[in-house]
Amino acid sequence: MIEEIALSRGHEIVSIIDVDNPEEFDSPAFKSADVAIEFTTPTTAYANFLKAFKAGVKVVSGSTGWKKDHEADVQRLIAEGNTLFWASNFSLGVAIFSAVNKYLARIMNQFADYDVSMVETHHVHKLDAPSGTAITLAEQICAEVDRKTDWVKGEVHNADGTVSGTTNQPHNLLRIDAIRRDEVPGIHTITYDSPADAITITHDAHNRRGFALGAVLAAEFTATHSGLLTTDDLFDF
Repeated sequence: MIEEIALSRGHEIVSIIDVDNPEEFDSPAFKSADVAIEFTTPTTAYANFLKAFKAGVKVVSGSTGWKKDHEADVQRLIAEGNTLFWASNFSLGVAIFSAVNKYLARIMNQFADYDVSMVETHHVHKLDAPSGTAITLAEQICAEVDRKTDWVKGEVHNADGTVSGTTNQPHNLLRIDAIRRDEVPGIHTITYDSPADAITITHDAHNRRGFALGAVLAAEFTATHSGLLTTDDLFDF
């Protein structure tokens, strides 16, 4: 889908790399790229960054789960002159949802009767839980809501039908529950619940096209910008 959108916007695909042809990173074709779009797995993303940077190619990545072990190294590489556009989600709708999330969190910081929690639902093939998008949204809330010091994984409904974790979490932590079912592209729901009422906001992706378009828009932006870039640079809300 990324390839289809890129071609429709007048771009040229010079290289496509998968598990079967990693040697392509050393090819003249790959080295000729302005930007590489990297959507892989938590365990391979960092190595792909290194290979792309070695080839002098800027990277747009939507891979999640690598920051815990490699964030400091990536920041050092950026400081040395490499360029990475990273986001946990590239959808325009999620960018708007993220802006609403931060604004609502600032308001809700004033009202301690409301406890905040989150549920994210994704397809059964997704490897990480909670999702990178959920973690980003949770970090935004924790930055604004004084009564939440961090996020914590709550109850996880696994693809095989089993349930792990628990909804019983410390009050100072923002609980993220996860559901893995069918081929759901991604649903994120944030709820502020009080004894009197509840306030809920939800982003529900109908398909992956919005993510693919956002990745191509990010690549177009990255081609003419440098450093560590995010959707806050791309979308000015």
